[in-house]
Amino acid sequence: MTSNDYWIRWHSQYDDPESPRSYRLAAVQRQLRSALDQALEGPIRLISMCAGQGRDVLGVLAEHPRSRDVRACLVELSRELASDARARAAEIGLADVTVMQSDASWTSAYADFVPADVILTCGVFGSISQHDMKQTILELPHLGGPGAITIWTKEGNEPDLRSWIRGVFREAGFEELAYETAEGTVFGVGSNRWTGAPLPFRPDLQMFFFRPRE
Repeated sequence: MTSNDYWIRWHSQYDDPESPRSYRLAAVQRQLRSALDQALEGPIRLISMCAGQGRDVLGVLAEHPRSRDVRACLVELSRELASDARARAAEIGLADVTVMQSDASWTSAYADFVPADVILTCGVFGSISQHDMKQTILELPHLGGPGAITIWTKEGNEPDLRSWIRGVFREAGFEELAYETAEGTVFGVGSNRWTGAPLPFRPDLQMFFFRPRE
């Protein structure tokens, strides 16, 4: 089985509404709705790393009153998953959603969408090293504008790094807005706001190395 096959199978678990992955999706969507509710009037820039089929973003934009203000960039390496996201965005009629089949680890993928107001790193931290998790968190202020909100996920498999991730966000200058998990599941979903001054965008920088899955 290839890594691409693994991720297609991984996403298929969303089809079971009782699966832990569906509970995690619901938590991400709650926090994204909250981030859009808090956004200032005017355009909202949103980027999603390793976006998969885009269910978290597209599921919210399908019904949120601010959806027409959102200009979104969903970056996904898998051709099949990116195609699914593109088809769904077209079905909903979201003309300002761009789905890029590209490597989400490189900052250059987001050049036309920074500074972002909302950044999703969902499904990223579970497949990269601890060093790369920290490097990615420290790079987020270079992708977002003042007060940008990042929504992230991490499973609690050993070693459980969810508390450590929350600490890295705090030490880097982010305010924690929300953190969710659920009894009987191992996911964690966090939402953090950047409290520092704007930082310049840095193109051609690789934030993380995505470990292949089998």
